[in-house]
Amino acid sequence: MTQPLAFRLARVPSPVGTMLIATDDQDRLRALDWEDYAERMDRLLQRHYGDAAVLKSGSGAHPVTDRIAAYLSGDIAAIDGIITETGGTAFQKAIWAGLRQIPAGKTWSYSDLARHIGNPPAVRAVGLANGSNPISVVVPCHRVIGASGALTGYAGGIERKRWLLRHEGLDV
Repeated sequence: MTQPLAFRLARVPSPVGTMLIATDDQDRLRALDWEDYAERMDRLLQRHYGDAAVLKSGSGAHPVTDRIAAYLSGDIAAIDGIITETGGTAFQKAIWAGLRQIPAGKTWSYSDLARHIGNPPAVRAVGLANGSNPISVVVPCHRVIGASGALTGYAGGIERKRWLLRHEGLDV
């Protein structure tokens, strides 16, 4: 029988809704989504960890939630040092690592990200992996836009994407 993975679930208020933050017992961020998308987060956790993932309510100060709060207060670099851990395929993990290399205040297109990981023809696959990212904001999928510069698909909604990009200094 597989040992359950117990993740602490914390809630952090933001100007665009409450964030749900799941961390493991080694203080690694496993998932971050929005409260009104809790079902999506549960689905992604199930996909990546199966029945082994168990969410338990946490409380009190925590290094990850402290860094998220600092980010929301304007210290944009505060999320850069958050350690993450995910399930997923090797390709997905490469995309998610690539996302963390997009500097705050910048955007890349899906093509830019595909080139960055050394697989320029994989634009559609990059888009699918980006959409399966279980760690919103910290693995900054909101920094990926369409080739035309349009704010395209963000699982938390385009208005949140716009707010996050403006919060990071972009005029969008």
